[in-house]
Amino acid sequence: MFRLNRLTDYAVVVMAQLALRGKATLTAGEIARDTGVPLPTVAKVLNALARDGLIVSQRGAAGGYGLGRPAGEIGVADIIQAIEGPIALTACVEGSTSHCDVESLCPMRGGWDKVNRAIRDALDSVTLADMAGPVLGFEARDGAEDRLRA
Repeated sequence: MFRLNRLTDYAVVVMAQLALRGKATLTAGEIARDTGVPLPTVAKVLNALARDGLIVSQRGAAGGYGLGRPAGEIGVADIIQAIEGPIALTACVEGSTSHCDVESLCPMRGGWDKVNRAIRDALDSVTLADMAGPVLGFEARDGAEDRLRA
């Protein structure tokens, strides 16, 4: 079974919370309170998301975290990659730094790239706006993306 880790699931929840609050900034404590995700986990997720530019942080009394770009421009693949690294079903993918002992003999060499690209494309086609829309009781195709850009 192909399964994302719990931290990635939390990252989507945190990002959806930020999307639902629009352009407002939220502190890590507010995000933890609003989502039910423990504060240390929220802090870890925020650091990873900020490192990839998916969120921005603002220091000071009115500081907090906000989305780095509109929810409709952030693919689920971006969030997964920020937490887990490159999206791939196997280690033998294009651009991998992993070394396979049977790479030169493998009949599947390069064959997994097509599968990995298809998965990446599918995950990219679902945006944060799509994920956050049902939480508000509407679908992104019904204008959720516009409402989540505010």
